[in-house]
Amino acid sequence: MRIALDFDGTYTRDPLLWDRFIGDALDQGHEVVIVTMRHETEPLPNLTIPAIYTGRKSKVAHMARIGKPVDIWIDDEPHWLLSDSA
Repeated sequence: MRIALDFDGTYTRDPLLWDRFIGDALDQGHEVVIVTMRHETEPLPNLTIPAIYTGRKSKVAHMARIGKPVDIWIDDEPHWLLSDSA
């Protein structure tokens, strides 16, 4: 299963918790990716998992467009999953 984890306000709120979660999920054979609305010109710090940048576009639509639909979303602001920024 593919699990998408938001970075700003989610991962950043408790990195140790999320690092343990990521490790457990990977150990169980799941894929975990960071999906952020940032542009690639706003890079995230080095992470142990891939980061996907949507460029302020809907996260769900972006992941579908690149052929990587998500099974589980973890996001502190879920309205951005379907909406583009203004």
